[in-house]
Amino acid sequence: MYNLSPVPWFAHGPVLHRAREVAAAFARHGLGWLVVQLGLGNLLPFEHGLLGHPPRETPYRQAEHVRMAFSELGVVFIKLAQFLSTRPDVISPEYVAELAKLQDAAPEVPYDQVSQVVTDELGQPPETLFATFDSLPLASASIGQVHAATLKSGDHVIVKVQHPGVAEQVALDLQILAGVAEWAEAHATVARTLNLPVLVDEFSYTLRNELDYQREGHNADRFRRNFAGDASIHIPRIYWGFSTARVLTMERASGIKIADVTLLEQAGINRRKVAENAVRLMMREVYEFGFFHADPHPGNFFVQPDGSIALIDFGMVGRLDKQLQDTMTRIGLAVVRQDAEQMADDLYALGVAGGRAKRAALQRDLSHLLDQYAGRPIQDLAAAQVTHDVMAIAFRHHLQLPGELAMLFRVISMSETLGARLDPNFRLFEFLAPQLQQLWFERRSPVVMGKKLGLAAIETAELAFDLPRRASRLLNQVERGELELNINHEGLHLLIHSLQRMTNRLALAVLLAATIIALGLVMVVYHPPGWVQLTGYVFELALILSLGLSALLMWRIWRSGR
Repeated sequence: MYNLSPVPWFAHGPVLHRAREVAAAFARHGLGWLVVQLGLGNLLPFEHGLLGHPPRETPYRQAEHVRMAFSELGVVFIKLAQFLSTRPDVISPEYVAELAKLQDAAPEVPYDQVSQVVTDELGQPPETLFATFDSLPLASASIGQVHAATLKSGDHVIVKVQHPGVAEQVALDLQILAGVAEWAEAHATVARTLNLPVLVDEFSYTLRNELDYQREGHNADRFRRNFAGDASIHIPRIYWGFSTARVLTMERASGIKIADVTLLEQAGINRRKVAENAVRLMMREVYEFGFFHADPHPGNFFVQPDGSIALIDFGMVGRLDKQLQDTMTRIGLAVVRQDAEQMADDLYALGVAGGRAKRAALQRDLSHLLDQYAGRPIQDLAAAQVTHDVMAIAFRHHLQLPGELAMLFRVISMSETLGARLDPNFRLFEFLAPQLQQLWFERRSPVVMGKKLGLAAIETAELAFDLPRRASRLLNQVERGELELNINHEGLHLLIHSLQRMTNRLALAVLLAATIIALGLVMVVYHPPGWVQLTGYVFELALILSLGLSALLMWRIWRSGR
């Protein structure tokens, strides 16, 4: 849908203009970051208002400089900050906490622009299409804003309208991010360790999905199908006749916001029941459907008079395949059983460890983690704290979790926080443990295992019938000399990169020595007319250049540590 090719160095037009804006913001706040990093914060007090920093009494921290740079650059970078704040396996806790402060809010777009978007998308202005259309938005975010409206049928709806020009701005910034990620991977070890281009691709995919309101509408329809017949969950209806990629019209959810404990008490609603419904909703999404709401903050839940929950905002969702579902079940049970070895096995099964993590050290840290909870009753285990500790270990051992898993850990923490807000005695593990045990045994019942065994037998039989033909084809390739063996050596590109840098330094040193020797020989041997007057200037210039190149070479060698 969008061109995410790297930004070329000869870029021009809007790409170059936006790249300059991004570079200016990061240069301004990056200078502050560098000053703090070098321990020179007292010499350049940015808290006094230098380079546009808001004045305050205390010095700025590194993470604050990064947050301010993201905040200035608009929708994509605010979304990127929020995305990174959900990845404590990638960035340190200090940056997670700071970037999480960025809220997805934006000034309201004037009504005439909103009306124009609706007209462009639906063919008629809102005043013609709807019986009523509130010109003042209920809420405004960085991508779009929400207006209350009434259909001519009398149905009360909300209309989500995308801000004009936001898609083009997002495409431009994603293109710049992709180029920066590729450049950083080629030149910075930390970028290769983080697998930066993959992170940018994951973020770009998530953000492009949020831009497509039709996809959000289809997500809502899928949730409606999944929870059909479940009286404790209500998913609003999508009105497709009034919806496009930039305008989404859905049933307006009524009820009390789930975080408003006072109103729930006044309405006589059982808060414990509401907390259990919310967590049961999450569990069914994860373990039954493998398709979960990835943004379960309290503003997206409305409680009905009977204690049921209406869920809204389906722009951000996560998906889990059966293997990941089983792994998550085993990890949950391993925490309950205090089994560090099983947790290490499951992390390796996810493919997140690779060759970077040392299994013994990883298992030791997991064992120490579980020792903190040993002997404590399950009702005392806080899922949010356990998740935070596991993420800290993942960060320390350079484990890059699958995006869906990092998203799910965030959902688990938010679900427990929500449950505890409704009922201070609510503990997620206490509620989930028996259900996880039951789910584990159900998936390994004789009936289920019999079906799996039958499928495995059929696949084995098909392979046995096909094996002679494949073996014959392989032998023919060997006889014709067509068989090739491809070996992908992990880390070979790092070795090649180091050899290239070493060769470049050696060549620079040789050229520098040759230049100095040649300069001396010329001054001794070559004496053309007028040379005496120029000798001093030429020698001084050559000496300065030689000293500069020598200093540069020594600086690079010192920085490399080798």
